[in-house]
Amino acid sequence: MPILRIGLLLMFAALCLVSAGISYARDKPYRTATVAKGLEHPWGMAFLPDGRMLVTERPGRLRIVSPDGTISNPVSGLPKIAAVGQGGLLDVALHPDFKNNHLVYFSFAEPGTGGQGTAVARGRLEGNTLKDVKTIFRQKPKLSGGLHFGSRLVFAPDGTLYISMGDRGRMERAQNTRNHQGTIARINDDGSIPKDNPFANSQDALPEIYTYGNRNVQGMALNPRTGIVWAQEHGPRGGDEVNILKPGANYGWPVITHGIDYDGSIISKDTRKPGMEQPVLHWTPSIAPSGMAFYDGDKFPQWKGDLFVGALKDRHLRRVKLDGDKEAGQEKLLEELGERIRDVRSGPDGYLYVLTDSPDGQLIRLEPK
Repeated sequence: MPILRIGLLLMFAALCLVSAGISYARDKPYRTATVAKGLEHPWGMAFLPDGRMLVTERPGRLRIVSPDGTISNPVSGLPKIAAVGQGGLLDVALHPDFKNNHLVYFSFAEPGTGGQGTAVARGRLEGNTLKDVKTIFRQKPKLSGGLHFGSRLVFAPDGTLYISMGDRGRMERAQNTRNHQGTIARINDDGSIPKDNPFANSQDALPEIYTYGNRNVQGMALNPRTGIVWAQEHGPRGGDEVNILKPGANYGWPVITHGIDYDGSIISKDTRKPGMEQPVLHWTPSIAPSGMAFYDGDKFPQWKGDLFVGALKDRHLRRVKLDGDKEAGQEKLLEELGERIRDVRSGPDGYLYVLTDSPDGQLIRLEPK
């Protein structure tokens, strides 16, 4: 009888976990391989055609990591970077025609009049140097402080570049389309404004803006099934969101939110209002999400099409099972590492890669057992 009772209790506990929408697989289908370590607060990564990887370090260095784990000296040619608070060298992306033009794009906190602001520059990679570096986007205006820079970069199938930005800790700015704080911008690969941008001809909004009402978008990814960009917002105490981007849409921050402020005060009593988008899902309490990716490889067929999000506060990788554009369950991975997961990418080799955010950060590959 005692054995039967224990079995029933275990079954009940498992049912409770399933009902909460999160599963904890005992037999994980993966093992981890450390590709490289000794990276200082790595933030973003991009896969080069020859099997090497570009990895950013938030203090302001760009590295090239070889398949054997060798880390290059810092790539030269970067502009002045403000490594202030959450700012520094952030994301990195390759031009869709990188094989021919060798153009690398990167986002960073740029110092200037008024403080710092998220900016995007591009340069041509030759050896261990970026040449002809040019800043093609600057967040307006620059503000003091070290909070909420964003910032992820995603090229869409039409060749336009999406740039996510935070509200810089000034939440009221996210509803003002005359500034870039709390927005996602969309530009052409040379920095010009796409003619079909939602505010391209508006007198009341900056023409680069694609969405607004965003708090601090530290994760953004292209859904390979639809070709549409998704983004997640790092909320305050609760209210982390995953959103599907729509041109000109208002995602509500801080007018609607599931979160409260860090001091416990109420930001808004409303979680929905007409004209403001609802998230695909939200995490309350917060998991502190960062990088995100859709898995489109062949090494883990059971994960095909699922969304993966790095969790900083909860120190795990969150798998979000999808049924079309709706959540169909969640699973926690990599809890055994005990590390803040800063970024996650689906590699061209079919594996899943993550970066851990620490002074001795690691580049880790998930492989099938």
